[in-house]
Amino acid sequence: MRNISIRILALALMAGLGATAHAQADAPAKSTKSSKAAKKAPQPASSHEVLSSQAKGLALAIDTSEAINDNQLGIAARVLTGKAQCELDRSVDVEPLSEKPGYFQVRFKNVSYYMVPEETTTGAVKLIEKRSGVIWLQIPTKSMLLDSREGHRLVDACTLAEQRAALNAVAAAADSGATTTPVKN
Repeated sequence: MRNISIRILALALMAGLGATAHAQADAPAKSTKSSKAAKKAPQPASSHEVLSSQAKGLALAIDTSEAINDNQLGIAARVLTGKAQCELDRSVDVEPLSEKPGYFQVRFKNVSYYMVPEETTTGAVKLIEKRSGVIWLQIPTKSMLLDSREGHRLVDACTLAEQRAALNAVAAAADSGATTTPVKN
């Protein structure tokens, strides 16, 4: 219900802003005499530019103000945090934002992404920053950072401490099982 009311408010605001921008564009320009020494006044933005800028600002406000739902908070509880060691001696830092429960800051190569959990059908943990299209995908054996708009992985084979411990336990169990299991003839 809250999302619907935010969208209705956004549409009403955009309609009102459109009328204001149209009225400003149609208003007659005041004639003033200027001296050669006076600087040229900056040209006002066209009504299209004003509307575009206002729509982008409104979309950003809606995107950042939407509340995290209970399902997303449940997913957030499963996100592994800390420094992930990745392929090619790279790393990714995943940290929760203490002031915004359910939100995470993911840092890679001096770029920070502010992500929220998103549900998946596979049970994988998925964090996404909708603005950039960057996704942090966490499965039991590894994690990866994806650029969904460009269609490629930014970095792969990332493991956090819990994932490394699980992989080591599986490898140890496989090694010990291979040496103690009798072979049947």
